[in-house]
Amino acid sequence: MEPVMKSEKNKTIDLSVEEGKEYLSRCIRFSPEESYSLSKITDRILLGESLSVLPELPRLFVDLLVADPPYNIDKQFGSYNFRQLDYESYEKYTEEWISAVKPLLKPNASIYICCDWKSSSAIERVLSRHFTVQNRITWQREKGRGAMHNWKNAMEDIWFATVQKGDDFTFNIEAVKQRRKVIAPYKVDGKPKDWEETEDGKFRNTFPSNFWDDISVPYWSMPENTAHPTQKPEKLLAKLILASSNAGEMVFDPFMGSGSTAVTAKKTRKAFLRHRDERTVLRMGAEAS
Repeated sequence: MEPVMKSEKNKTIDLSVEEGKEYLSRCIRFSPEESYSLSKITDRILLGESLSVLPELPRLFVDLLVADPPYNIDKQFGSYNFRQLDYESYEKYTEEWISAVKPLLKPNASIYICCDWKSSSAIERVLSRHFTVQNRITWQREKGRGAMHNWKNAMEDIWFATVQKGDDFTFNIEAVKQRRKVIAPYKVDGKPKDWEETEDGKFRNTFPSNFWDDISVPYWSMPENTAHPTQKPEKLLAKLILASSNAGEMVFDPFMGSGSTAVTAKKTRKAFLRHRDERTVLRMGAEAS
């Protein structure tokens, strides 16, 4: 069988069978007979089913949880096929994995869970039973199929929660401020008020909102694109990681999928070089995905 030739503009990441075997050889295949210390699993990918793996991991080691569980829709992930559940069953499934991951979180940990409009309400109900829900981020993914008798589904949610109440959690606002063009520049004593004038125009670094319209899903022409059916953009994950973790802290993803969380966390190390430290990442992915 002849290999399929890609267009020069198609940047989708492909692995040969040999490259795939090499990659898998560097991962940890979960076994209930093994013990998993923090040093053993740091900066590694664990292959296994999350509900089996989570109870075997160390307690209280996660600073930031980024989760992208299966949405409540029919979806094929490699050899694994997720079938749509009724609302109560999906909420029960969510309760199971959140209860399993909860003991791993530090007291000041932050939590982000991705979902769509069908799964969003179930996610929020379970989150609010275990943690303090801080906000709901909605991001405009743009890409999506049109519908003849409904509105095109072009939005997704990310629920933001913390383990404790109050403000004892990380939020690096300066790392995620947005640079926007100033439409109505305001001056005090003839000087710019909360904005600056540059060669490219007048700009203000403003506080980010919970509506994100500056992020696209990965396309075939983007170097980060993979064949995974539900890949999250690196820019989206970078916002979460930069805002809610610090140098040397542990980022944990219990639904690894295409590996974008791990890749992005590695890349954000550069943003922390001034602290002379590094971000550490524990990555875990379901073998089926």
